[in-house]
Amino acid sequence: MLGVDTNVLVRLLVNDDRLQATRARELIEDSARRDEPVFVSLLVLLETEWALRNRYGLEPDAIRGAFGALLETRELLVEDASVVEIALSSWEQPGTGFADCLIAACHRARGCRTTLSFDARARRISGFTRA
Repeated sequence: MLGVDTNVLVRLLVNDDRLQATRARELIEDSARRDEPVFVSLLVLLETEWALRNRYGLEPDAIRGAFGALLETRELLVEDASVVEIALSSWEQPGTGFADCLIAACHRARGCRTTLSFDARARRISGFTRA
């Protein structure tokens, strides 16, 4: 199995460098021809969300859509895909951030009854409690 770094995933999503985007697509297509999925870690998703929001100015709805498409792409194996789906759903709440939604979803999936936080914004998300 191959894994991708944030910069490869960003090239696929924004196509801001044609040569690198083409190379990224070719690598994934080659991997698919070998029936070898390409792994996308939670850390790469977190970095990608940050880059899309801060560097490229994408709105949360656009990022949610892009991540939803990644989850449906059979050539990609997204780490804890069901947890990511829950995080994306939670992220629809106004005033929440993807990282906090992913933290809550990961903790819930691992049996935590709550996540303690001093962050008032994070506590808007189900699964967070004031520390």
